[in-house]
Amino acid sequence: MANPVGFLEFSREDSPRRPFDECMRDYREEELLLPLDRAEQQADRCMDCGIPFCQMSGCPLRNRIPDWCTMVSAGNWRQALDLLHATNNFPEITGRVCPAPCESACTLSVNGRPVNVKHIELLIGEYGWGKGWILPAPSPSASDKKVAVIGSGPAGLSAAQQLSRFGHSVTVFEKDDRIGGILRYGIPDFILEKRVIDRRIEQMMAEGVTFEAGVDAGTDLSVRYLRRSFDAAVIAVGLRAPRDIHVPGRDLEGIVFATKFLSQQNRRVAGDSIPAGYEITAKDRDVVIIGAGETGSYCTGTCLRQGARSVHILELLPENGEEDARNFIWCDLHGDNNPPSTESPGCTTLYGVTVQRFNGKDNRIRSVVIEKSSRRAHDSESGDAAQNTAGAATEIKADLVIIAAGFSHLEYGPLVHNLSLDIDECGNLMTDPDGMTTVDGVFASGDCVMGASTVVHALYHGRRIADSVDRHLLKGIE
Repeated sequence: MANPVGFLEFSREDSPRRPFDECMRDYREEELLLPLDRAEQQADRCMDCGIPFCQMSGCPLRNRIPDWCTMVSAGNWRQALDLLHATNNFPEITGRVCPAPCESACTLSVNGRPVNVKHIELLIGEYGWGKGWILPAPSPSASDKKVAVIGSGPAGLSAAQQLSRFGHSVTVFEKDDRIGGILRYGIPDFILEKRVIDRRIEQMMAEGVTFEAGVDAGTDLSVRYLRRSFDAAVIAVGLRAPRDIHVPGRDLEGIVFATKFLSQQNRRVAGDSIPAGYEITAKDRDVVIIGAGETGSYCTGTCLRQGARSVHILELLPENGEEDARNFIWCDLHGDNNPPSTESPGCTTLYGVTVQRFNGKDNRIRSVVIEKSSRRAHDSESGDAAQNTAGAATEIKADLVIIAAGFSHLEYGPLVHNLSLDIDECGNLMTDPDGMTTVDGVFASGDCVMGASTVVHALYHGRRIADSVDRHLLKGIE
């Protein structure tokens, strides 16, 4: 701890952001970087607690937060980067998209505002890139083992980089036309510009990782080929089956899943042309977004930039109450007591609602009928989820509805079927404590095992699976 009273001397300073009107004119990142001297002051606020809850219970990656905060506060940015890279392959990515459960766990948050850990992490990564400190780190020795990683989201990328650095030959297969998975097509550029992913891909290629995009493992590559050509495989395909809303009128045109909407916009920003008749746009439309989590907020920002006439966000949970269910559920899933905000000029958020039906005309959506309800996270007597009395139905004009209600399970394609992989009751792949599926040598990592989670959880899971695969491959050598 460079300054034992820094938390008394300095107040928290949030990261600066570009003006709202300016942000609405482009898709560049909204967040700006603090000057280094002010970032060092923010790191001074870390108390280096005897029990670092931020690290032990807050961060899935177990980032050594007090240690690298000490380095930053003393101006030792290179040492801070080394400490951060010891646990996190992509700090400049998590510094942008992580919900920062570490800040909820910070001791300062008990009666004040926590250390701005997330932004300090982002600054360490960006400063390292700017100074040329982040270079390829290939393994000094190579094994004769080959590993296939299927999926190039955060779990797949972290597993691939770790396995390559262990000395194994790694090939990453990606179903989409570009590498990155949900980082590429699920997160808008105003949160994560894709240049940030591209430079990490270049680093990994220089370390020896091979990437093959546009390859659907199980279809384009047979299971027999994968088993014959590789000593081990890691399935890191994430969750691709979105949770649907099953109410009358669901089959009307103009009702789309958030994944399709966001993916198309990211392709548009990347310079791809959208074929006529397949374009989804909020321009001059009345939009209803079902779901007010991270994905809902991404859709909101995208709709505003596209020029939506109006945006209504529907959240199934209440805003306030004896127990704030919105915060309860978010904390339970992500360890974060600051759920993502969808409040922006031109938007209306309605809490505690139930979608009753979709109304249409000429087979196209025209309105959404909702019913206000009062819903608590727990019943005070039984402890079970409870639903209180409902209110009157309300009709909201809509000619575009975006369903951002999360994901239910992975897609059960030829890869899963042909390998005869076992599925648990939640629809996810079953693995043993080491992450191996019911097929020897085939491991699984990320959301396809854990269920819907966060990028930081997926990164940790990928690193852990890489360790398991390495031990498995070395068994025959020892």
